[in-house]
Amino acid sequence: MSTKAPKRRRAASLDKRKARGGYLFVLPFILGLILIYFPVIIDSFRYSLSSMTFQDGAFKITFIGLENYQEALFVDTSYVKTLMGGIQSLIVDIPAIVIFSLFIAVILNQKVLGRAVFRTIFFIPVICATGIMESIAAATSSYNDYIADQGQSINTGALESGGFQMNAEKITQLFENMKIGTELADFVVGAVNRISGIIDRCGVQMLILLAALQSISPSIYESCSIDGATTWETFWKITLPMISPMILVSAVYTVIDSFTSESNQVMAYINNKYSEADGNTLSAAMAWMYFGIIILIVMVVVAVMQAYVFYQRRDN
Repeated sequence: MSTKAPKRRRAASLDKRKARGGYLFVLPFILGLILIYFPVIIDSFRYSLSSMTFQDGAFKITFIGLENYQEALFVDTSYVKTLMGGIQSLIVDIPAIVIFSLFIAVILNQKVLGRAVFRTIFFIPVICATGIMESIAAATSSYNDYIADQGQSINTGALESGGFQMNAEKITQLFENMKIGTELADFVVGAVNRISGIIDRCGVQMLILLAALQSISPSIYESCSIDGATTWETFWKITLPMISPMILVSAVYTVIDSFTSESNQVMAYINNKYSEADGNTLSAAMAWMYFGIIILIVMVVVAVMQAYVFYQRRDN
């Protein structure tokens, strides 16, 4: 007993030092959040409950309660319509991005010639999306919304996928012949029609899942090979459970990134409403409702995936 106690104390002391190092690492972010972002968040919420008028050379803020929220939901019908359309499109994109990122990460984790070059190629869209490419995507989204408001038809699938669009009728007919519901056909058609946008947004998730794959000990795969497990069985029984926590992280990141992108039609609508002379406080109310919906969706995703996530526990 006397020999184990010092080891436990040393282990506990090491854990505390690691914890202190982690807090020190995130300290700049915490200070920035408290000193910079919290005042802005508080002002934004205050504006959502107020009206703003310009009088005597200054802005006057008047508390009006939930009138902005009621106007956004029941008066400005375009907001609800845009919100529902944005959520429906992202229901297709988010699973497709996570699945495609996992597929690419598994391929790039293999020992193939030039895999570092391929990893760079798949990450290039993430770098490009931080600048002018994101602005072009946002402009394209705004143009599509304008055409839709004018009552004209536009081939959005062809625009998003560089001129390639899957024939929905043929795919639906194929799934009907296979005795599969049309909902799955609609999902596949929507995903393929937006394949360009899906590839552009899978770079970060690919790196997260690739790091998770590389963290699995090779001895585990050697044990599976000795026991006679096939590659397919190893993937489903070992690889997928071991990286499931990072799949959850990738899913949460994808939800937040997709809902807050500049090319997102709801974000574009809120920004346009903010630019109007009398829409500042109304846009704040819209943004807070949108924020609540994002948090709710993230909670649902975490709750659903948490039941399938495997956490490796270390013996004390």
